[in-house]
Amino acid sequence: MKVSRPHILFITLSNIGDAVMTTPVLERLHQLHPDAVIDIVADRRSSEIFSHCPYRGAIIHKEKKAGLRGLWDLVRTLRRQRYDLVVDLRTDGLAWLLRARRRLTKARRNPRGPHAVEDLISIIDSVDAERIIPPATVWLGDAERERARRWLATLPEGPWLALGPGANWPPKIWPLEHFETLIRSVADHFSGLVLLGGLDDRGRCARLAAHAPLPVADLAGETSLLEAATVLESCTAFVGNDSGLGHLAAAAGTPTLTLFGPGRPERYHPWGGKTRWLRADETRIDRLEAETVAGALLEMLP
Repeated sequence: MKVSRPHILFITLSNIGDAVMTTPVLERLHQLHPDAVIDIVADRRSSEIFSHCPYRGAIIHKEKKAGLRGLWDLVRTLRRQRYDLVVDLRTDGLAWLLRARRRLTKARRNPRGPHAVEDLISIIDSVDAERIIPPATVWLGDAERERARRWLATLPEGPWLALGPGANWPPKIWPLEHFETLIRSVADHFSGLVLLGGLDDRGRCARLAAHAPLPVADLAGETSLLEAATVLESCTAFVGNDSGLGHLAAAAGTPTLTLFGPGRPERYHPWGGKTRWLRADETRIDRLEAETVAGALLEMLP
């Protein structure tokens, strides 16, 4: 007689960094239920993070701009399956519209600490007596590793410094002249420079590449999320603004230094054992001195 595997639904968060910070909860669910198939509800762009997760089932997209019609379509899709457990890290409403034996939501959580990961994982405390918090994770594939290898083949043998000079809000962006000073200050400790970001960051990265005293692989606007994470996996260290790249770097196991102006670094800094962050005086990121960042970076090097 064939025994059916447990079926779990995992509703993650939307932005890239937020989605990465949900992976400790997903990993812990897998540890607690190693035979379960875990379907994942995620935003279309950040869902790429979960593409190679070995124990996932379906990935179902939640379209933020689709309104009530989109929400109704999502509910109809999800109700085709009866789940053994629904874990909703996003809302307190969607889980209750679905067919499930048990639901865990944010409603009755008791956060374990100030960080968002400690908050999110407390949602499953009622099914986790040991209360273990795994590291953040990104699952990488052979195709991404091959593309990363080709991009980085233009650089001399490492160590390589990766930089992420962009962010989704101007007050979060450390001035380019500070990045340029940082590169000059630490150039003797690296053999190559890797620049990462989206299409909007191409101008910043081009300027850094033009003045860099090191060989440069400028990949701004060239990589997918998983390709960026795979490139970061090969780098010795990453320095960047408060953005999704820092979370990807930490999840890839790369020593990561995140620069904060406004924001709450104690809650939203990348999660992992090789992470560090600096916050500017009066949350003015331009007041964070390049010498301070260089010193913190060099302390992180092996």
